[in-house]
Amino acid sequence: MSWGTELWDQFENLDKHTQWGIDFLERYAKFVKERLDIEQSYAKQLRNLVKKYCPKRPKDEEPRFTSCVSFYSILGELNDYAGQREVVAEEMSHKVYNELMRYSQELKAERKHHLQEGRKAQQFLDHCWKQMDNSKKKFERECREAEKAQMTFDRLDNDINATKSEVEKAKAQLYMRTHMADESKNEYAAQLQNFNGEQWKHYNNSVPHIFKNIQDMDERRTVKLGETYQRFAEAEKRVIPIISKCLDGMVSAAKAVDARRDSSIVVESFKSGFEPPGDFPFEDFSQHLSRTGSDGTISNTPKSDRDLGPIPRSEAKHTIGRSKNKLWLFGKKPKVPSLEDFSHLPPEQRRKRLQQKLDELNKELQKETDQRDALNKMKDVYEKNPQMGDPNSLQPRISETNCNIQKLRSEIHKNETWLSEVEGKQSSRGDRRHSADNHHHTPHGRESPEGSYTDDTSQEHHTPRHRPAQPTQPIHDPHEFDDEFDDDDPLPVIGHCKALYSFDGQNEGTLTMAEDEVLYIIEEDKGDGWTRARKQSGEEGYVPTSYVEITIEKNSKGS
Repeated sequence: MSWGTELWDQFENLDKHTQWGIDFLERYAKFVKERLDIEQSYAKQLRNLVKKYCPKRPKDEEPRFTSCVSFYSILGELNDYAGQREVVAEEMSHKVYNELMRYSQELKAERKHHLQEGRKAQQFLDHCWKQMDNSKKKFERECREAEKAQMTFDRLDNDINATKSEVEKAKAQLYMRTHMADESKNEYAAQLQNFNGEQWKHYNNSVPHIFKNIQDMDERRTVKLGETYQRFAEAEKRVIPIISKCLDGMVSAAKAVDARRDSSIVVESFKSGFEPPGDFPFEDFSQHLSRTGSDGTISNTPKSDRDLGPIPRSEAKHTIGRSKNKLWLFGKKPKVPSLEDFSHLPPEQRRKRLQQKLDELNKELQKETDQRDALNKMKDVYEKNPQMGDPNSLQPRISETNCNIQKLRSEIHKNETWLSEVEGKQSSRGDRRHSADNHHHTPHGRESPEGSYTDDTSQEHHTPRHRPAQPTQPIHDPHEFDDEFDDDDPLPVIGHCKALYSFDGQNEGTLTMAEDEVLYIIEEDKGDGWTRARKQSGEEGYVPTSYVEITIEKNSKGS
């Protein structure tokens, strides 16, 4: 149905209707904007929620329980779900809201153009009507003047007293007015014919054409609203499969919770390696009482204990004391300081920590070794091509890397010793326990609060002083240094060295030196990382090879 034929006289109402259509479109756009703001706020709140409950500890410290892992998986899926809500907001923003606002501006400009054309057509028709009305009024006015002239001429023509000149003058006036009336009549007829023609074109051509354009514009607005309604729904419908996968992932995480596996992890994490305490022996305090066979008293002492005889009090106290250290079932575990060799931990936990530390040290050693090889290769390149760089500039870094390597090797050796000690004790724990029960004495060495024994008292924990990377301690018998220093003839000087770092020389057989101190070399490094040197005062000892810059003199003589 065309608006031009049905609504030809409703221009003002169509003006109001098209304005209402644009207002409705912008109102819907505002609705979409508020909806996408809700989606963005929802996604932001979900992400903040996930961030709040995500663990802030490193991944290697995270619990491995399936219930925890599943919860963190759910948090990850929820984070992905929040991302899909952001996608919904972005789709609504670009494909609905922005499109509506752009189309609204186009619609306003088009409506303004069509309304201006309608007003121009109406104004032209009004102009034609005014011209026709003016010609009509002029024709009416000229006819009245002609009638007056006719009446004046008839009066003078019948008046016998009127002169001939007056009659002729009235006759000429009548002729002129009649002629002017005829001309205005023709003009009015022409203007009337023109107005009728323009009015027919206005209501049969111009107005229908303009109204048809307005109708097309309004129908396109309606179609655009329908399209954006669909895009509004599709923006969320498009992410439903991904959201469904997120929810499926949450369900899978829930099904992955395994109580038995979590229990086994608890056992593996807290297993100490200790054996449960044995039975307490019976202590017979009545053995020194004199008894007669006729007193009728029956001893309640178990036969096995009577046969074995009384247990000495000192040994009984020792047994009870050892058992008390392990009775932590429902009591509080005694607090002990952390030690470098982890001897404060139960055997099983100590073994795990030592193995973990060994793995870390081996990784660091491999890294330092690779760096040293790279520096040596670079040094060879610089020596062959001096224009590329100074090889001496790499020496401090090479020395530092060598120090680090020596220190790491020492740490690895130390931890391997502790690990082998723990593994050896665990394998012989049953035999040692049986032996201890038979002989009733405490093994030599110190006893840790948990009951783990360390035979070597030299492995007590000491806090190391902070200084440049420590070299490997010399593997020598301490008495070997005494034998060497007791020689009557001093060793000849074969060179000298300058200390790059200070060294405290706390171990027996080592030599204390200060930074930049010059020493005599009396014995070269034999591959163990130590060089024998002598101070100017005559004191001799070993210093770390990596701590000094050595110069060997050719054909040197003893001093």
